[in-house]
Formats: sequence, structure tokens, C-alpha cells
Amino acid sequence: MSSKFVKWSVLPAAVLLLGSVAIAQDQSSGSTSSTPAPGSSTPSTPAPAKQPSVAQRKENQQDRIANGVKSGQLTAGETANLETKEAAINGETKADRAANGGKLTGAEKQQINQQQNQLSKQIYDDKHNAATQNYGKSEVGQRQTNQQQRIAQGVKSGQLTAGETAKLENQQRAINQQTKADRAANGGKLTPGEKKQINKEQNGASKNIYNKKHNANTQGGTKK
Repeated sequence: MSSKFVKWSVLPAAVLLLGSVAIAQDQSSGSTSSTPAPGSSTPSTPAPAKQPSVAQRKENQQDRIANGVKSGQLTAGETANLETKEAAINGETKADRAANGGKLTGAEKQQINQQQNQLSKQIYDDKHNAATQNYGKSEVGQRQTNQQQRIAQGVKSGQLTAGETAKLENQQRAINQQTKADRAANGGKLTPGEKKQINKEQNGASKNIYNKKHNANTQGGTKK
């Protein structure tokens, strides 16, 4: 009698144990954990990163350029070149949207992204080469620095489009080249007449910066 009791009392415990093992196996097989079992060679598969939109990519590029202008890592000439290319990409994007009811096809997005990849590399290279924009602490140098800071702020805020920035930086490049030539011709210094002429040109450039930052054009865009 006692033997039968032991036999049948052990059976439910064994069934319960087997059921627990089965539940654990189901939970393990249905789990989303990427940790491989010991000895397993199956690698974890991370979720793919979300591709930034065309508009976000453009904004990111402008922010990087603005930071380079502000820090002096980008010269006026480098900035003008970069913004000319950015303006070309923006123009192509606008034309593609106009031809497709305001949207971009998958192929068009891929093409624009490839162009932005190339521009991104050039931004990096230009910001890390030997050319830097250091105007010094002279009155003329400080005026040049102030102009670059105003342009950088306009790029960062979106008040200046890529095309407008390219034109402003080309103007600054011309003034910088003139200043450099004048200094070279006078042992590193500027005559009072040269300072007056440069200041006059900077006054004109300053007006252009103000007008372009306060016109109706802004560096915006749809997020599609």
C-alpha cells in the first residue's frame, strides 16, 4: 500500500517538472534576445539605422559648414566652393520634386544621397586640411572675423541659402585676396588708404549679408 502511494505521488511531480522544461524552451525560442547559445556561431542582427530624410541631410550639411566657418576651419574660398555644390544639389532636388508632384522617387533619393555623401567627404577634408581662416587681431582682421561670424550664424539659422552663402563668401574671398596682396606689397602692413578701401568694401559686403539674411529666402525644405 505504501509502495503504490509513493509511485503515484512521484508521477505528478515528474509531469510538473517536464512541463516546466517545455515552457522554458518555448520562452527561449520565442525570445527576441540576440545572445547566442554557448558554442553557437550565429551573430546578433542589429536593427538597421533609419536613413535621414533629404531635408535633414541638407540641414546637417549646412550645420557642419556653419561650424567650420565659425571655427575658422573653412576658408572663405572653401566655403564658397562647398556652398556652390550644395546649391546645385538643392536645385536638382527642387526640379525632381516639381516633376513628380512634390515628391521624390526612390532612385532620385538614392542619387541625392550619393551626392551628399561626396559633399560630406569634401566638408571633412576641407575642415581638416592645412588651410585655416585666421585674420588676426588687427582692425581689418577683426572686421573680417566679424563678417564670417555673421555668415556662419545665417547659415546655421537657415536665413542664408546655400546659393546666397556662396555669393557672400566669394565676395569675402576677393576682399581677403586684395588685403593679402596689399600687405605683401608693403612689408606685411596696410597703408591708411588701403585700410580705408578695404573698410569701404566690407561695408558693402556687410549690407549684402544683412539684406540676404532678411529677405524672403530661407534654407528650408520638405521632410520627404
